[in-house]
Amino acid sequence: MTSPPLTARVDAVVVGAGAAGLYTALVAAREGARVAVVSSSPLPQSASYWAQGGLAAALDPGDSVDLHVADTVAAGRGATSLRMAEILCREAPARVRELEALGIAFDRAPDGELLLSLEGGHNRRRVVHAGGSATGRHVTARLSELVRADERIDVHERSSARALWVDAGRCAGVITEAAAIPAGATVLATGGAAALWLRTTNPRGAVGAGLTLAHAAGAALADLEFMQFHPTAVAAEGDLDGFLVTEAVRGDGALLVTEDGERFVDELAPRDEVTLAIERLAHEGRRAFLDLRPVDMRAFPNIVERLGGAGIDTARDLVPVSPAAHYMIGGIVTDDHGRSTLPGLLAVGECACTGVHGANRLASNSLSECFVFGRRAALAAGMDPVAPAAGPPPAADPLPAPSEETRAALWRDAGPARDAAGLERLGADPYPLARLIAAAARERRESRGCHLRTDHPDLDHALDGAHIVAEAGTGRRERWE
Repeated sequence: MTSPPLTARVDAVVVGAGAAGLYTALVAAREGARVAVVSSSPLPQSASYWAQGGLAAALDPGDSVDLHVADTVAAGRGATSLRMAEILCREAPARVRELEALGIAFDRAPDGELLLSLEGGHNRRRVVHAGGSATGRHVTARLSELVRADERIDVHERSSARALWVDAGRCAGVITEAAAIPAGATVLATGGAAALWLRTTNPRGAVGAGLTLAHAAGAALADLEFMQFHPTAVAAEGDLDGFLVTEAVRGDGALLVTEDGERFVDELAPRDEVTLAIERLAHEGRRAFLDLRPVDMRAFPNIVERLGGAGIDTARDLVPVSPAAHYMIGGIVTDDHGRSTLPGLLAVGECACTGVHGANRLASNSLSECFVFGRRAALAAGMDPVAPAAGPPPAADPLPAPSEETRAALWRDAGPARDAAGLERLGADPYPLARLIAAAARERRESRGCHLRTDHPDLDHALDGAHIVAEAGTGRRERWE
């Protein structure tokens, strides 16, 4: 195995071209950095492209940063970093305005004001969308255009990272199958790991590549037990199975009902509560349906089109739904500027773990997190210039891929409900990240947020504020500010 050819050194290399990666690269370039972007897919085809949710920000005169923080903390079930939540909520409105200035047209009401949606766990309308439930498509398409046009950004498309280049205890760049890219700062923006689970809303490639890269290089991971399951993924045969129906439709009046039309949960409760209610229904041998008939679905044309293609008429039919793995709350431990525990390595977006989401992410805080902490990481990436790596770039094999057996095992043993026996079984899985997830979920002997242990159904207040951290083959508990 030989090392790939060496490219010119850049100030920052960003691995991943979703919303977080594209925006981070743009900010860094506009601050004067020379940037490389590594994307395993063509730029507009990242997981962010499919995101239906919007950006949560306190923009309404009747809203406030403090109210947004309170909702974020309440949803996080005693595991949210208050300092990180305050940063997110304080800076989110400015990021929305900045994205508008970059040419992203958010939906507006007839009077010209931003159209704000109400989503689960929010007590105010504060979620902005673009194109109804096609926010991800609009945002990534525009950011991709800007990245391509920026002369300070080199794009390496259809190129996958194989390893981080570590030299003298510092990340010195990234190794792909085609090139070794030396960089002053390396930013992972590789997305989440929800496609490790058999039933998922995510594209197949979302298997935690960034987490695997970071852990192999010695960076700390945390909160891997917290996989958020979206409660309203379509339950159907074929390609439609797992298709996410955004909770913005519930904010506009959609109902969750049984086959008899009986409501069984507050539709706008946080996602962990709604997921648990649907799971309880399933244990009774009953199915959950989403009733979209009260909603003006003209605001959600992609949902109407997708369901209609499968013969479901949203004006007439109930839509069968059940939970699916959706968002990895855990990830690479970072500070308030995206810095990991490995010098020279930063992380933003879903692959990062700031503590802002706690044990249960508040709807649409994730896209806001991409831009709030993406900007901070871009600024931090240029703060610590270092000399080029002294040693030659290492050779690297492709990252291991999870098998279908691993995906089935994660759904069976670490799905919406877990117990010690299943987690013990999962701990012997051949896929390294699956074993780390099992270890974290085994260690948290309680039920909190989206981590439900049937053998430990109660909240353990001794674990309030505690985070389970994996680093260099060891695990420990930490309490974050």
